[in-house]
Amino acid sequence: MSFNDTSRTPFPPTEGQRRGEEGSEARYTGDVQGHYTGDIAISVQNLSKCYQIYDTPRDRLKQFVTPRLQRLAGQSPKQYFRDFWALKDVSFVIKKGETVGIIGRNGSGKSTLLQIICGTLTPTSGSVETSGRIAALLELGSGFNPEFTGRENIYMNAAVLGLSKEEVDARFDDIAAFADIGEFIEQPVKIYSTGMYVRLAFSVIAHVDAEILVVDEALSVGDAVFTQKCMRFIRSFQGRGTLIFVSHDTSSVQNLCKTGIWLGNGQIQKVGTSKNVAEAYLQYTLQEVYGDVAKLSATSSAADLSVIAVASPEDEKSDAAAVDHGSLVSVRENTTNATGWKTGAAEIVSVSLEKIEPGPDGVFVGGEKVCLVILAKANEALGSPILGFLVRDKLGQDLFGENTLSFTAITPCPVKPGQKFRGEFVFRLPMLPNGQYAVMASVADGDLYNNIQHHWLHDALIINVSSSKTRWGLVGIPFERVVLGVRND
Repeated sequence: MSFNDTSRTPFPPTEGQRRGEEGSEARYTGDVQGHYTGDIAISVQNLSKCYQIYDTPRDRLKQFVTPRLQRLAGQSPKQYFRDFWALKDVSFVIKKGETVGIIGRNGSGKSTLLQIICGTLTPTSGSVETSGRIAALLELGSGFNPEFTGRENIYMNAAVLGLSKEEVDARFDDIAAFADIGEFIEQPVKIYSTGMYVRLAFSVIAHVDAEILVVDEALSVGDAVFTQKCMRFIRSFQGRGTLIFVSHDTSSVQNLCKTGIWLGNGQIQKVGTSKNVAEAYLQYTLQEVYGDVAKLSATSSAADLSVIAVASPEDEKSDAAAVDHGSLVSVRENTTNATGWKTGAAEIVSVSLEKIEPGPDGVFVGGEKVCLVILAKANEALGSPILGFLVRDKLGQDLFGENTLSFTAITPCPVKPGQKFRGEFVFRLPMLPNGQYAVMASVADGDLYNNIQHHWLHDALIINVSSSKTRWGLVGIPFERVVLGVRND
């Protein structure tokens, strides 16, 4: 067993260093099997963590005494505990400058993994290699002494992270200003609210010049103003460091992270783009909710849809040349290539976007009235079918959407096996920024509190927007009047 952290053990020496060659450019050439390159920030190899679970305190005492006596008597020692593997043979590599999101249910091993990476927990087997100073926001208030004041905890926590007293003195005012807890900085942290704990903890890690930042769900308890401040810092940090971001919010993971890791039962279930991992995790969580009531089978396509998650260079150029208010929107149906899942009880036949107001067919400019149509077919009887959609941007963020639940909750529309049914959604098309957008479409059966998604397509419709106008925000709207005036009072 081996365990290494930044402060104690560097990366393995290069071939030149092993041969005693000064100035050699030779170095490890890197893969997940335990070879390294100079651009790797974190390497986790065959990592496992096992806990001994005792049913009663008496069993713990027996385990401490009895096996020794049994061995002395020449007997086979008896075990009074059972093993619980929080992590099982986990391996991955994170390069410097990458942002990686980790998702998974409670108890999946996420916090255990992060604690081992940060050096606060020792693995049962396997190894972790890190390169650079790590700052982590893990359990709420971890690293704080509740009897110390906020000021005292700043100095203690910063010292643990490698800062000298002089360095903390120089940054204290900035740390206190970022935390923005006022006179409470001189009070014991045991009287702090959860939000104040997070403010103080995040303020410290934001000012220690870390190369690796680990954030574990802690921002979910902050208020809106402080959360925005933290997100601005994280965005800035992404340009210079390595970030591990843990959250149950898959939209945030897709927004922040290029790569995703899904942990389940202590093992890696999937590694890939944050979009693909989030979609797989969503299917899994729904299957857990449905249990034996419905079986979700994945639908896949040979088509490479990764372009949906990336804006093209042409988009960026046209967005930069903001000279007028024009925009063009093209729509492409993608139901045959879309990925998702289905139970077989119902399926989406087609998804389309139709123009209602007069104008050229197939050309949209934003701001006009349109109708999104979802056509589905029932393979089994559905008592209360629901059709719905969501429009998502290139980062997987939900921009807007709707479903027929408000109608079917009042007037159910049952369908028989073999029947087709159609949902229509009339709205004004927003003025979207340049790029590609995906329309998720689904057909379900049930009500608001108890329903089953029988067919879910992530990219049923692709919307391409090319505009020469700068759009402010995620979704633009047509303004009827904008005025600037001077008052002479």
